[in-house]
Amino acid sequence: MAGYAVEIDDVTVRFRSKKRDVTALADVTMHVEPGEFVSIVGPSGCGKSTLLKLSSGLLPASKGDVRLFGEPVNGPRKDIGYVFQKAALLEWRSARKNILLQAEMRKMPAKEAAARADELIEMTGLTGFEDALPHELSGGMQQRVALCRALLHRPPVLLMDEPFGALDALTREQMNVELRRIWQETGTTVLLVTHSIAEAVYLSDQVVMISARPGTVAGVVDVNLPVERDYGPTMAEPEFAKATRHIRDHLGAATAAE
Repeated sequence: MAGYAVEIDDVTVRFRSKKRDVTALADVTMHVEPGEFVSIVGPSGCGKSTLLKLSSGLLPASKGDVRLFGEPVNGPRKDIGYVFQKAALLEWRSARKNILLQAEMRKMPAKEAAARADELIEMTGLTGFEDALPHELSGGMQQRVALCRALLHRPPVLLMDEPFGALDALTREQMNVELRRIWQETGTTVLLVTHSIAEAVYLSDQVVMISARPGTVAGVVDVNLPVERDYGPTMAEPEFAKATRHIRDHLGAATAAE
């Protein structure tokens, strides 16, 4: 089993308060191969983001096991990258200095961090905007900075929680294309939470469907599309339509059954 990048085995997560107990996830099992791009889709409140918090060690499981590359996750992990819906950049720091904040926190060697930042800036199309402050950048560019920051320390696993949800449709499409390209170049294992079925299918090798709360795995779809994907032509592929329709129908049926 040590061959998996992410293992979530028979995991249940319960939240307890003075007023009530809530089961967010129930008996969830999912495995992600190294270098794989896996998206998680499901209705709001089904526990998608909870799965990322489990994988990063920010949240303990009430029952079951979570492992990264065969090692039990018993607390916050330093070997992951995390990208949130909001870029969360420091307004007084330039794009480059926001990226290098990761290096400061991790005490990375300055020369190594600077070289890696330059590499990522070029890879994400931020060349020429290194000295720009966050308010001088578009929403898409701010998310590129956040992505660079998350990748600076070369994490073997990248967790992304609805990172493009606040962007306009055209920018979101462009970011999907960029993310797919960057994933291919870095070989990082990616676990993405999204509400967009089309986004999930376009980006992923596999899509995991989560039912309404308490979240369980309602099904898994293997995406049989070419590795090289151009946005428009890929959307027109019969396999794309088949996968998106299957996910939509399956999630609708699972939600209705709750």
